[in-house]
Amino acid sequence: MKLWLLTLALAYLLGSIPFGYLLVRLFRKQDIRAIGSGNIGATNVARSGGKGLGILTLLLDLLKGLAAVLIARHLAPGTPGFPSDIAVAAGIVAVLGHIFPLWLRFKGGKGVATALGVFLALAWPAAVCALVVFLLVFAFTRYVSLASIAAAVMLPPFALMWMPDRSQLYVGGVIFLALLVISKHHSNITRLLQGKESRFGSKNNTPDKQVSA
Repeated sequence: MKLWLLTLALAYLLGSIPFGYLLVRLFRKQDIRAIGSGNIGATNVARSGGKGLGILTLLLDLLKGLAAVLIARHLAPGTPGFPSDIAVAAGIVAVLGHIFPLWLRFKGGKGVATALGVFLALAWPAAVCALVVFLLVFAFTRYVSLASIAAAVMLPPFALMWMPDRSQLYVGGVIFLALLVISKHHSNITRLLQGKESRFGSKNNTPDKQVSA
């Protein structure tokens, strides 16, 4: 029990590091929450004029999800080729930490990059397949939100296909994270249906709150 509590607490703290907020504060002396959509994720950081910072935010958000799972696997390794339940739980908690960070009054990003990092550690072929879906949808539409939603929708079948011998926690965790990411895009879905969603790189770089990040 102590190992679980320690591992999950560490996973949450890693996930809750608000890299987008910290990078913009450090390099541009601005509060990203007061710019663009107000989201701390990579998309808003890039849309707000910091493309380099946006890429760095994306990588760091991905790495914290990856690190949370790898640390958990080191502390409590599972059977060969299959992650332990504690590693799966750590990944879920890391994404929750990103979305609900303690340091920013539990108002964070949407968890896309962090979830990708988690599944790169849990089932990397599934993560790569989901990333391909994201890139294809984004290339054809220029909608980050639609690409994120499409990748989240496809992640469960990819993850379950690449992990035939899976625990109930793994199955539930995959579905939970996919639904969580999709639910965080509820306002984007509304704007997509209304034809009001902003395309990445368009002149309209000041969308209303909750733009995908």
